[in-house]
Amino acid sequence: MQGLLEICYLIGSITFIIGLKMMGNAKTARNGNLIGAFGMGIAILGTIFLFNSEHTSREAIKIGLIFSAIGIGTGIGWMTAKKVEMTKMPELVSMFNGMGGACAALIGLTEFEHNIGNTSALGFIIAGLVIGTVSFSGSIIAYLKLAGKMNKPIRFPQYNIFNNVLLFAVIIFSVYVVLQNQVLPTSIIWILFAVAIVYGILFTIPIGGADMPVVISLLNSFTGLAAAFGGFLYDNKPMLTGGILVGSAGTLLTLAMCKAMNRPLSNVIFGAFGGGGGGGAAADTGEKGTIKDVQVSDLAVQLNYAKKVVIVPGYGLAVAQAQHVIHELEKLLEERGVEVKYAIHPVAGRMPGHMNVLLAESNVEYDKLVEMEDINPEFAQTDVVLVVGANDVVNPAAKTDPSSPIYGMPILEVENAKTVVINKRSMNAGYAGIDNLLFYNPKTSMFFGDAKKALTELVSEIKQL
Repeated sequence: MQGLLEICYLIGSITFIIGLKMMGNAKTARNGNLIGAFGMGIAILGTIFLFNSEHTSREAIKIGLIFSAIGIGTGIGWMTAKKVEMTKMPELVSMFNGMGGACAALIGLTEFEHNIGNTSALGFIIAGLVIGTVSFSGSIIAYLKLAGKMNKPIRFPQYNIFNNVLLFAVIIFSVYVVLQNQVLPTSIIWILFAVAIVYGILFTIPIGGADMPVVISLLNSFTGLAAAFGGFLYDNKPMLTGGILVGSAGTLLTLAMCKAMNRPLSNVIFGAFGGGGGGGAAADTGEKGTIKDVQVSDLAVQLNYAKKVVIVPGYGLAVAQAQHVIHELEKLLEERGVEVKYAIHPVAGRMPGHMNVLLAESNVEYDKLVEMEDINPEFAQTDVVLVVGANDVVNPAAKTDPSSPIYGMPILEVENAKTVVINKRSMNAGYAGIDNLLFYNPKTSMFFGDAKKALTELVSEIKQL
């Protein structure tokens, strides 16, 4: 039995790695996801039926409870994933992160008492408990922020000092619990659990604006690390492999996004991004200039006779569910000899890769999606840049206004194009809460309206030319 169980775990580990590799390409991502899920199913079934546990007279009840829990969880997850809108994907990811962290925390709470006296096991338990709990409570706060139920970052005096002291206290307390495990009451684990919940909340609650995608990625890596500690505790290879893969991938993605934003990770966590400081002040100077709007017929002519068009998708495109009509516009222009590309900023949307997934849903060819560092040199040779529902990632204040909260963050340099057209519903500020002086640039025209409705009218107008 043990040999067969090890084979199941080996299959699970290998399929995880293969699945993750396939998820690196849009064409194989779906199959990669299925392969990973297949491996997980093999590992779970092997554990249920082949693990050499202590059998009791209540074995049937135990198996029934396990499959009931799996059935309920699968049903909730299936229905949620089927019904969730593309714009709500970041909230779903945050909630899944939180559930993963909660599982790691529950493992710590249930296993602590059984491992008192085993210092190494307690080390894994406490590490998984603390990291998983921080991921759980932090992800719940991230979910509330992304869902608009907690709109403004909450800060209080001396926040940085208080949060650092609390983090240091959690670490010291954790080490103390591990080293003193034989003389401490089991209730001490609940105190550590409560403190970790408080730290997770305080860790996430002041963060806002465009830093949220980075925080989601960081919390995702926390969940992976917590699961990996569970794998060490149980000597479970698929759990260990999956945790390491998620933890390392999340960490690398977090660092890559920080680099793309030209900000150290510590500044993201403890900074005031999204607080609406400098950008808002600039908006009150009265030196913004005037805006001009463009009619759909004029824009249709501009695009129809352009040689090169670059589309910048943003969260507003996702909200309007306009990914299919933007693809129709792209095909229509290409049929008329116009070169069309999509410019993708690393933090566009509400989570890493949000725009890539959104455009893949409408079958936009992945080769047309161009990363920021590659597309920026091309804007000078671009006739028309069409910005749809994006704001902060094209804000020139990141380069020109040292008082702006986004100063230093690399942006899509769309102002270098011959013409810039921005589709927005209104002149309201973007997710970071700061004004955008690009709107007042003489090259810029505003194309107001809901993205789906406005683009549909635009497509219809071009067809008549």
